[in-house]
Amino acid sequence: MQHGPAVRRRKLGAELRALRAQAGLTSGEAAGLVGWHQSKVSRIETGASGSKPADVRLLLDAYGVTDQRLRELMLALAGAGGSGGRDHWWHAYRGVLPPAYRDFISLEAQASAMRTLETSVVPGLLQTPEYARAVTSAAMEGVEEEQVDTLVEVRMARQDVLRAQPPLELDAVLDEAVLRREVGGPEVMARQLGRLAEAARLPHVRLQILPFSAGAHIGVTGSFVIFSFSRASDLDVVVLDHLTSSVSLERKEDLQAYTEAFNALRAHALSPEDSSDYLAATADGA
Repeated sequence: MQHGPAVRRRKLGAELRALRAQAGLTSGEAAGLVGWHQSKVSRIETGASGSKPADVRLLLDAYGVTDQRLRELMLALAGAGGSGGRDHWWHAYRGVLPPAYRDFISLEAQASAMRTLETSVVPGLLQTPEYARAVTSAAMEGVEEEQVDTLVEVRMARQDVLRAQPPLELDAVLDEAVLRREVGGPEVMARQLGRLAEAARLPHVRLQILPFSAGAHIGVTGSFVIFSFSRASDLDVVVLDHLTSSVSLERKEDLQAYTEAFNALRAHALSPEDSSDYLAATADGA
């Protein structure tokens, strides 16, 4: 039986396979140590099936993995959590959120760092409730008000990663169009710009504005997110977030290409200091 979205099964399987190899074990030998059939280890490692947290603990013990951060990450990918009672809170919204969005939230909740390019709207982690409602209503025209309320509630809950200990390290490049596009009316936009200015002063948030004067740039093809995980760079993933789904890219070539693209965008954007000044000036003029 398949458990969880494919991207998480593949990520977990690839890392477990690497850990087994580091331990000098064949899949058959690993299966023997934990009392399974070899085919179960193979299915987990290829992502053909998911695994329960208890199964992952058995494998980690068999492979002699003692790194606590790595163990926690593996267990999180398997469905366990360590967020003080907020483990997988998004499961309560299964009837509203599609699997791809739940997986995006799960990656966001477990990541140590997030790099994002936004070309149209303010990143969800930095939106005010009013702005989030306006964006959601526009993107999902015709949806019942109750569902909009729920989606806004989810977006606000996602922002807890910026208040966690340790908080998510957020590195965001915003195209100037994000600031110039009036969403929800002047008052909503003014409060949203003020929220961005506040966020830019947080020590774990790096915000840069890519001005129109930068001309055409590599990010014109669309927004993207790069999630990074401490002590396990092989689990990094690029997510292209669309209206109704998300596409996850895991290949090292994709990660390298998007990392280089993000670095190029940062180089063309205003510095964090100049971006803060720009945001403050734009907020004052809104």
